[in-house]
Amino acid sequence: MTPFHFARAFLLGLLFAATAEAAGSNVVLFVTDDQSPDAGCYGNKVIKTPNLDRLAADGTRLDRAFCTTASCSASRSVILTGLFNHANAQYGHEHSYHHFRTYDNVKSLPVLLAAAGYRTARVGKYHVGPEAVYHFDKALPGNARSPAAMADACRDFIADDDARPFFLYFCTADPHRSGDRVESLPEKPNAFGNRPQGYPGIEPAPYDPKDVIVPPFLPDTPACRAELAQYYESVSRVDQGLGRLVDILKKAGKYDDTLIVFISDHGIAFPGAKTNVYEPGLRSPCIVRRPEQKRRGGASQAMVSWVDITPTILDFAGALGGKQKFHGRSFLRAIDEERPAGWDEIYASHTFHEITMYYPMRVVRTRQYKLIWNLAHPLPYPFASDLWEAPTWQEVYRRGSDALYGKRTVQAYLQRPQFELYDLAADPDEVKNLAADAKHAEQLAEMKGKLKDFQQRTKDPWILKWDYE
Repeated sequence: MTPFHFARAFLLGLLFAATAEAAGSNVVLFVTDDQSPDAGCYGNKVIKTPNLDRLAADGTRLDRAFCTTASCSASRSVILTGLFNHANAQYGHEHSYHHFRTYDNVKSLPVLLAAAGYRTARVGKYHVGPEAVYHFDKALPGNARSPAAMADACRDFIADDDARPFFLYFCTADPHRSGDRVESLPEKPNAFGNRPQGYPGIEPAPYDPKDVIVPPFLPDTPACRAELAQYYESVSRVDQGLGRLVDILKKAGKYDDTLIVFISDHGIAFPGAKTNVYEPGLRSPCIVRRPEQKRRGGASQAMVSWVDITPTILDFAGALGGKQKFHGRSFLRAIDEERPAGWDEIYASHTFHEITMYYPMRVVRTRQYKLIWNLAHPLPYPFASDLWEAPTWQEVYRRGSDALYGKRTVQAYLQRPQFELYDLAADPDEVKNLAADAKHAEQLAEMKGKLKDFQQRTKDPWILKWDYE
């Protein structure tokens, strides 16, 4: 070997050693599908989530966590890039003819962690593209509707004696609706994928519809209660999968040095939540268990959103530096405080769900006020097929435009104004629109200014709507 080649090999060896040393401990990002903060640790006394409750008791529950868009592919692109989907180009669903895909030059979380010395694997729902942007070393097998079996499929990857830390992206398809056409619940009991034959490793957890808690944005009807009972069962199935995964981590001796982040891509799959930017669509569970955190079992009121997930995980891994810029920031240290300073505002950006559902909305939300800008407000609000067919919606819709769906009329839900301004302290259900109220003109102007600044910072192409059309 020539002196040049020896020196080159020596430097490469040092570089590899430095990269391996810089890499932090293990990371599990557990993402459920269409789940609101419905769990025992979030105050629901009916639903059975003992494993999530234990994780919260060993970590931190974030009570003010928000997705940036209540749509599956778009939200997952934000989770894995730290960029709003209007900037990463994953405007809506990646699969089939929708074909929304992230820009080729974006560096996603698994790619950045691999560069920092991590081995990476995913299991379950993927729903983003292209693969080169969201590349994992391994795609583990597993039915995304069977979370215990998914956990078992991760056993060898977790227990591998490879000296490198691992990143596991664990994504269930529950409690997303199954996709079955639902005419009436007694004849079609599978709206949320709950199959009578059960799932490997899962103990059935049926719920009586009379016991469920109906949130204010939904109508308290037999159809709604029956659907919520099915949703609860799917959430309990997810919880059992989480328990199995934690058990595998502990038996492999990896739990104590693993960061676990549990979130959902967005809120529950009912009209008024999914594909909306109202609170039931944006508010999502977020439980973070960090090996070295100072306090355990507490709650944080920091307002965080899914653009913060990638920076937070990279911060934990010691890989936050570099040229990659994010719209979010790390909340790793904020979870050690109940009310950390500087975490009092979030933004949301929705454009599509399916390609036939163009309805861009932009949001700024502070602790008290929320402004929604419906850019396509002359159009009727579009529906995802599974939400349109939901018995809960159809039962109310057939009564006519003045019928109440939760606290809104059908007509108010379908045809929306250009701006919606809500005082969430006085009106948490977002019913009284203050945008046309002269008493709130100053607040409206302030919120519009925040929204424009946000669009400018994040290079939102829809900023042109302020001046054109």
